Amino acid sequence: MDIREVYAFLVASLAERADVELTTGPKSEETIKRPGRPRDECARQRILDAALELLDRLGLAAVTVDAIAARAGVGKATVYRWWPNKAAVVIEAFREAVVPELPFPDTGSIENDIRTQMREFNRMLMGPRGRSLAAIVAAAQTDTDVAAALWNNWLGPRREEAREALLRKKQWPAGANPELLLDLLYAPMYYRLMLKHLPLSPEYAEAIADLALKAIG
Repeated sequence: MDIREVYAFLVASLAERADVELTTGPKSEETIKRPGRPRDECARQRILDAALELLDRLGLAAVTVDAIAARAGVGKATVYRWWPNKAAVVIEAFREAVVPELPFPDTGSIENDIRTQMREFNRMLMGPRGRSLAAIVAAAQTDTDVAAALWNNWLGPRREEAREALLRKKQWPAGANPELLLDLLYAPMYYRLMLKHLPLSPEYAEAIADLALKAIG
């Protein structure tokens, strides 16, 4: 290759690089604002959907990170990018599926709000999601990963939401203890869910609401 050929090769290479930079370089503001989910967000949602499907179909004990990744069409490393273990991704998936069904209402009446919340919570516990939650709570008694994920992704956020909702009520009695009220409302429901000595029912949820409302005056 003589000097002219070398020169021509270098010119062609520089032109090709310039063309690549023009087509793949910094995106314009219009391109950045283009609608649609980023790839990572889509992958994350696929993982959550896969985890929930496997939880419903197989139960918590049979779910693995390998199975979640395969079902979502991603590698295990992608799962571990957002969650430290199986329990964390499964319980977050459970929460995202269930929470929209259980908002703590704000009707202007603390009595109506509590009764509505208890009816909806009871309805969830009596269905397939209730069985999944029972399995998660049971596993949390012996598995520290499940226990931490249960609190961080379900019990803690749900309790905080309910506490804030109660304290916003104008009818909230002075001196009443919201923490105690939350225990009075939810503990009996979990008790029947786990021990199954007596069935959950709409009537039971109403009775708990009655007792709790009487307790706070």
